[in-house]
Formats: sequence, structure tokens, C-alpha cells
Amino acid sequence: MPRIRLLAAAVLTAAALAPFPSTQAADVGRPVSLIVPFAAGGGVDGMGRLLAERLRSEMPQGVVVENKPGASGMLGAQTVVRSAPDGSTMLLGSAGETAINPLVFKGKMQYQPDKDLAPIALVARVPNVLVANPKLPVSNVEQLVAYGRAHPDKLTYATSGVGNPQHLNGELLQSLAGIKMVHVPYKGASAQLVDVAAGSVDLTFVSLAGALPFIKSGKVKPLAVTSATRASFAPDIPAVAEYAPLKDYALENWFGVFVAAGTPADVQHKLAAAIGRALQDEKFVASIRELGGEVQPMSQEEFRAFIKAQTAVFAKVVADGHITAEN
Repeated sequence: MPRIRLLAAAVLTAAALAPFPSTQAADVGRPVSLIVPFAAGGGVDGMGRLLAERLRSEMPQGVVVENKPGASGMLGAQTVVRSAPDGSTMLLGSAGETAINPLVFKGKMQYQPDKDLAPIALVARVPNVLVANPKLPVSNVEQLVAYGRAHPDKLTYATSGVGNPQHLNGELLQSLAGIKMVHVPYKGASAQLVDVAAGSVDLTFVSLAGALPFIKSGKVKPLAVTSATRASFAPDIPAVAEYAPLKDYALENWFGVFVAAGTPADVQHKLAAAIGRALQDEKFVASIRELGGEVQPMSQEEFRAFIKAQTAVFAKVVADGHITAEN
């Protein structure tokens, strides 16, 4: 009997210390899939590949990045929603397909993020940077607001689509500043920046990683970042909120890991712990910062509360701006 007890204890100890989910997928050695709901080559893709590389040390079976772009990130999210709830398929989701899209697309959504996806961990907050064509006669937010008030409906701003964080950045600026701009949706950041540099559009909100080559070459000029305070990776660029009348301005994109609802709690906890260790890795944090992201470790429960609070912020901007899938 003592020998049986010792054997049982050893089995339980091994299970508790297992580096990753003891799921069927893991047992057969199938690599874990990290779904990135955007095209390869962009900043989100870069973040996904950094995370996958770091997690490979936690997951012996390997981690493979799969790009599933389309429908404002919703195609990739649907792939995870429809996957087996065993932790073998993860989503690197943005604020768009996990919090904003339900507010904008409503009945057109084929999944409900709050019911069909289980939040695991916040990876990074990514403020956008507001950049302008060099010939636009403004050099800061205060001057931009004054120009916008003097020229209603003349300013144009580009985003990478209706209802995404960039679009909400523009709507929040208009609401708080009392100005009216014309929204010009695009299908990608590169085209936005090219047209702002050419003067076809006055402004755009975009990630710093995407804008940096254009800023360094003088093709566009940075006016502000959209976070509440200056970003650690761009301390020379002021925050919109530094202009006193817009002190309440703060709206960022963010990215986190999700799995299909119904994934066992122990598997979720192991995933969260593995990602948490990655977020403590100084090399990983520095690499995310180079992509324009601020790593902010938090527990799984804190991430759920964060999503809830962010959704309330987004809902107000969507309602105040009368944003729908058509505009």
C-alpha cells in the first residue's frame, strides 16, 4: 500500500508540474496554433511571432502562427471560436474583434466574444500615433483643434477600417474637441501613410511601428500619441491629453490571448502562467516595445475586468459618434 501511495503521489506531482495543457492535442504532439487575425508582415503579425517564439520554450510540441485575415479580424476569431476547446488553438486578438466589433456590427457578428471566447492574458497595450502631412499648417494638437474649428469638414483622417480603434480615435477627438472631420477608411496602414505623405489625406491614426519610417524620413509629422500619457518608447511625442481641454482623451488598441469558451480551467490557468512568464522576459518586453507596444502583465481575472472597462469606453465613443458598419 505505501508503494501505491508513493506512485500515486508521483503521478499527481508530475501532472501539477507539467509545462503545458494535458489535453488530447498536446498528448499527440500536435503543435499549438496561434491565430493572428491579420495579414502576415504587419505589426500584429510581428507580435504574434515574438510571442510564439517565446512560448516554444514552454510548449515542447511547438507553437505555429497562422494568419487568418479578413472581416475586420472576425474570420480569425471565428476560427478559434469553432476550434476544439482544449487549448490547442489560441487567438492573438485585438480590441477590435473582441470588444469593438460587437458594438458596431451587432447582428452581423457570427460569434459573441463575451460568450464564445475565454480571455487568457493581455499581451500589450498599443497606443496609436496621430500623424499629419508635413504641409498641414499645424504642429501640435492645440493648433489642430483651432484649425479644425476654423475649417469644419475640411480635415480628413484615414484609418484602416470602420469601427476599429483608429476610427474611434478620430471620433473621440472630434467629440472632445468640438470639431468635424471626414473619415476615410482604408484596408491597411501602409496605404494610409502613403496617402497622408502625398497629401491626399490630412491625418491618420496608426501604430508607431508603422509610422516610424515615415516620421524618420520626414514624410509625415507626429502630433500626439493616443494613450493617457506619453509612451515609454516615444517620449518626445506628447499625448493628446496634454492639451488641457482634451485631458480626458485616452484610447488605445490592445492585444491579448484568447481560447475557445469551454476550455478547461486548468488548461486556461497553465496558458495564462506561461504567457505571464513571457511578459516578464526583458528581451521579449524590449521587442514588443520596438513594435510600439507597452507590456502590462495582469492576472486572468484582471484581464476580464480590463476588457469590461474598455468595452464601456468603446461603447460610449461608438454611440456618441453614431458609428455603424456602414460609416
